[in-house]
Amino acid sequence: MLDILVLFICLIALVNTNQSIAKKHGLPAKYINQLHILLAFHIFFSVVFTVYILNLGGDSYGYWKYLMEQVPVHYQTMGEFFGTSTTFILWMNFYPSKVLGLEYITGNILYGFLGFMGMRYLFVMVAELWPTNYSILGLPLFPTIFFFPNFHFWTGGVGKDVVCFWGIAWFMYAVQNYRKRWWQGLIALFFVYMARPHMGLSVIMAATLAILLGSEIKATYKAGLLVIAVLGSLYLSVGALEFLEIEDFSFETLDALATKKSGYLSVAGSSVDTSGYNIFMKIFTYMYRPLFIDAHNIMAFVSGFENILYLYLSFFIFRNWTPEAIRDMPVFIKAGMIAFIPITIAFASSLSNLGIIMRMKNMTMIYFVLFVFFLISYNKNLRFLKMKEKIRYYQKREEIIRKKAETATPPPLSP
Repeated sequence: MLDILVLFICLIALVNTNQSIAKKHGLPAKYINQLHILLAFHIFFSVVFTVYILNLGGDSYGYWKYLMEQVPVHYQTMGEFFGTSTTFILWMNFYPSKVLGLEYITGNILYGFLGFMGMRYLFVMVAELWPTNYSILGLPLFPTIFFFPNFHFWTGGVGKDVVCFWGIAWFMYAVQNYRKRWWQGLIALFFVYMARPHMGLSVIMAATLAILLGSEIKATYKAGLLVIAVLGSLYLSVGALEFLEIEDFSFETLDALATKKSGYLSVAGSSVDTSGYNIFMKIFTYMYRPLFIDAHNIMAFVSGFENILYLYLSFFIFRNWTPEAIRDMPVFIKAGMIAFIPITIAFASSLSNLGIIMRMKNMTMIYFVLFVFFLISYNKNLRFLKMKEKIRYYQKREEIIRKKAETATPPPLSP
């Protein structure tokens, strides 16, 4: 009964905030309905995630039931679990799981609500900031891209990935209007950093670069922002080094770490031998696999369709990339892409398990998709404006010719 009451209260709150956030951004009623559908879709995948984990196993169940092997779980108070990575998730779960005694499926839906909130931040920014839409085979990219199954599945259950996805999206939402939402960015950064310190370090550096490279703030303020960002990054890097168990961020150290991680993951049934791959093949594997031939379960099979679409969209970069599009791109997409590149290189170098690849790339892959979508949308809108300008030019020209014809003096009649 308590589970139902908790979920009902949270559900009502999300439905109400769907309406308020859409109105805050000046979106029409149809987007409110789409957010409600997106919420229902996400809850469905939280249930699917629960069935998946209960049948096939995973760390998620251990996070909720305190059955983890990575850390001792004999602690009696919530404060004893406070720390980074796994212990932080145990700290978050302490009250709902150990005190309230909520069921595992309830925990998955609660975490799924966080995943949905992350998607909602991105949804409203796309609806507000994109110049136009684009269709593939009759389907509009927006809001279709927000219904990709893997985005919902891997953000629908208890785990660090959900916290990171939600935190990064909230952070990007704050970055888009950092003058008013800077305090939200700090809270979001806290959750990302505590769940995965190296991810927190990456997003703050990416956001800083995106703001510095833009024209949104005066040059006199950029120096101060750079100093603050450097000091903050140095402070956060200490925790990131401790978390990764390395001494520095040199190429040699990171390469050794990647080799070590790849070795650990190569024993899994869905592993791919990437030891002979160059960096470009590793990145291709990370971004576009599993394909259909790699599918080891139903989610990998579904992911194969999404990866084909990712590959198809990637070709649009060469056709639509322009300096003007990059210049006019929303800050949150610039920051998302700047974070996406080093994170992709790092994970591509260290991951060889397709199941883990699907889960890990889910945190940042959406920013790559939105990046390509914006390029397509921007240039489609540009072509549309040029066409309107051309039509206006010819209409004006015809009007001038017509007026000249009307005012012209007729020739004298011959005697």
